[in-house]
Amino acid sequence: MKKIMLFVAVILFGSNAIAQTKTYLLFEFMKIAPGQESAYLETESFWEKIHNQRVENGEITGWQLWRMESDNVNSDYQYVTVHVFKDSIKMFQNGGGSFLKNAKKAFPSMSDADLESKRTESLKSRDVVETFFLKQIDQTQGKFQMSLGAVMFINFMKVSPDNNVKYREAESKIFKREWQSRVDAGTTGNWSLLKVITSNENALNREASYVSLDKFKDLNHLLGNTNYNTIKTAEDEKAWMEAFKTREINSYRVVLIKKTGKEK
Repeated sequence: MKKIMLFVAVILFGSNAIAQTKTYLLFEFMKIAPGQESAYLETESFWEKIHNQRVENGEITGWQLWRMESDNVNSDYQYVTVHVFKDSIKMFQNGGGSFLKNAKKAFPSMSDADLESKRTESLKSRDVVETFFLKQIDQTQGKFQMSLGAVMFINFMKVSPDNNVKYREAESKIFKREWQSRVDAGTTGNWSLLKVITSNENALNREASYVSLDKFKDLNHLLGNTNYNTIKTAEDEKAWMEAFKTREINSYRVVLIKKTGKEK
């Protein structure tokens, strides 16, 4: 009996340890009305303090605000927020019902009515045009810590069902190996691969089933390492070409302008 209980305890402890390593992300792409950018940034400064409270309460492990770079700014969206969670339930709840509790801690001098009014007014400065619920399934190893000014590529991957196995093999055996080599060489900060759990039906990238994130310390870090390449032989080049064929990619370059938490 003791052996059985010990076995169960090991399984439960191990499962809990594995669960603690899971990361879920909520991406929200924002469209800002003409002339409303200042109001929107003021809105996010308001929410930033509330997200700080959410981190302290354990609702989220981090929150980030990224600005689309000029080479991919379009009429669809100009900013993207990222909420980071430890489990999927909290991600889908996304603080439902906890606004006043966190807002009162962040702004103790404001009344409930004023906070609700501020919340309602803040929602008018932007439209959430795309929402993605994601689960992290792989990443490089390293000690990269993001600071304001960090640069990231958000890569939406459209993968056909017939190519799913080949794509996952390409990511784990070719792309991840390349990114880990770059991280080890100091030419990249971090790389991660995410699985799309769900997204809104009218999203521009609604057919994407995976998302990869390439992170750099800043623009100089990105531009200063463009010549790094691990392709050495014709066989390497052939493997890369086959890997590229497993997906269609749509990429956005963004810059970090606000953040809370200590996540990578």
